[in-house]
Parts: sequence; structure tokens; C-alpha cells
Amino acid sequence: MNIDPRFGLPTENGLFEEIAKSDQKITISTVARRYGKLITLVSGFDKNFDIKETAKNLKEKLACGGTIKDGVIELQGNHRKQVKAVLVKMGFPEESISD
Repeated sequence: MNIDPRFGLPTENGLFEEIAKSDQKITISTVARRYGKLITLVSGFDKNFDIKETAKNLKEKLACGGTIKDGVIELQGNHRKQVKAVLVKMGFPEESISD
């Protein structure tokens, strides 16, 4: 069994990832950009949470492009309604996600 040296928790069963997901306070919003194009912003992640994998999964599940800027996931298009359901399926608690 591998033990995380920083926290003393087992790393094998994904326990550390589940704890990190439950600590997030995620906000979902939309913003109009150039020429009236809408983008969906997913923000509120901690600095030490790896959001690259989360962004990759969101883009894959929603079939859209996107990027990460300053700790905020930007998704092309208006996906405000679908993002919450996808995040819950990924393991984030529904109470920690606000639209």
C-alpha cells in the first residue's frame, strides 16, 4: 500500500482524489465573447487541485473545445445545464456546485 507523504493517506484506492473533489466550491457561469459567442466558465477549484483531467473529461463528454486560463475552465458554447450533471458523474458532490 502506498502512503502519500504529505497527508499520510493511502493513494491506491483514489481516496485522496475523492477528498480533494469534496473540498471544491465550483461555480458555473456563461459569458458572451466576441461576436456574441457564448462560453461556459467553470471556476472555484483550489490551486493544488489538478484541473487538467477535469477539463479534458468535460470537453470529451460535452463534445466541445475549451481551455484552462488562470484556474478557470473555459468551454466553447452554452453548456451551463449539462456541466453540473457531468461533474456529479465525475464524483464531485452536487452540494458543492452552484450555477
